[in-house]
Amino acid sequence: MAAAVGGAVVVEDARQRILAYSTVPGQPVDEARRQGILGRQVPSSPENTEQYRVLFAAPGPVRLAALDGDELPRLAVAIRAGGETLGSVWAVDDGHLGPDAEEALTQGASTAALLLLRARASEELSRHATSDLLRRLLDGTADPVGAAHRLGLAADTPVRVAAFALDGAVSAPDGEQTALRLLDLVRLQCEARYGRHACVLVDGRVYALLPVAGERGGERHQRLVEDIVRRARQALRVPVRAGLGDVVTDLAAVHGSRDDADLVLRVLGPDEDVAAVAEVRARVTLLRLRELIDEQRELTTGAWREVLAYDAEQGTDYARTLVCWLDAGCDMARAAKLLAVHPNTCRYRLRQAQQHLGIDLDDPDERLVLWLQLRTLGGLRGAERA
Repeated sequence: MAAAVGGAVVVEDARQRILAYSTVPGQPVDEARRQGILGRQVPSSPENTEQYRVLFAAPGPVRLAALDGDELPRLAVAIRAGGETLGSVWAVDDGHLGPDAEEALTQGASTAALLLLRARASEELSRHATSDLLRRLLDGTADPVGAAHRLGLAADTPVRVAAFALDGAVSAPDGEQTALRLLDLVRLQCEARYGRHACVLVDGRVYALLPVAGERGGERHQRLVEDIVRRARQALRVPVRAGLGDVVTDLAAVHGSRDDADLVLRVLGPDEDVAAVAEVRARVTLLRLRELIDEQRELTTGAWREVLAYDAEQGTDYARTLVCWLDAGCDMARAAKLLAVHPNTCRYRLRQAQQHLGIDLDDPDERLVLWLQLRTLGGLRGAERA
């Protein structure tokens, strides 16, 4: 193109990233071109933004004046395919461009469009294969050695899984499209950080595989995920939440980190957007205990049912009193504060509960079981009344 047009040429994508540039001897260039090539990115400025607006609105080549006295004018044309703008081609115009420069630049843009479409198709194919591989890793059905090779990782590379989910209030039709946009956003941010990257959308959730090499205690992972959630909220106009699974020592255990991340999403509070499993370990453990207890009939029986039934029949508040007292480490003053009552009232309720229901609060095993069942099966939390 540079030889045909008679001036130095650059090819850019739709984000003004420089994909290619010419090096024909003797063709003049200016400092703006040099800086763009060095940074592989066109410098951002209001003047540049206006020139791109004019360029992308024009049906053909556009001649653009120099932005300052040290720069040279430009001849530019948009790269399009089927009505979609893929990028642009720019030629430095020192006043000596060929008579058919506009036609040559237009023909070059047409060829560039084909190459960009081919590159995008190849990239999409590669992403699809990587996504399918990650999906099988998350399910625990992929060969970790083969997966590591295809992902460019060592088989024993420590990794962790981050899971991103839209707020449940998003309607189903909108949710599907928004989830795909979330996938693109997560992939873009992860690729900017790690280069080639594995992200996948599974059942409405976006999962990203994060390498641990070079990370310091997971702080960078946490900051990355928080940044993605913040950007997603602004771009998608819906709340997004994220959970970070535990670090696993090799790809064979990725499904375990995925399970962690899913559990974090389930236990996040209403005012929490991001958490690592280590930060909410107690809540995750109680959730898993509840699921295990629910599966065993003998574990769901006990005094906790009698306490709740007695409260329902007599209008008492023994269950809440017991949970607050146990949450407070059997400290009567703290329990009374959680209940917003006098300590003597709390003490009286506990005596009455033991008398009417036959609970032995001096037995540590009975206290533990009663507390777990009221907390996990009854869904009671003393701290909610604090």
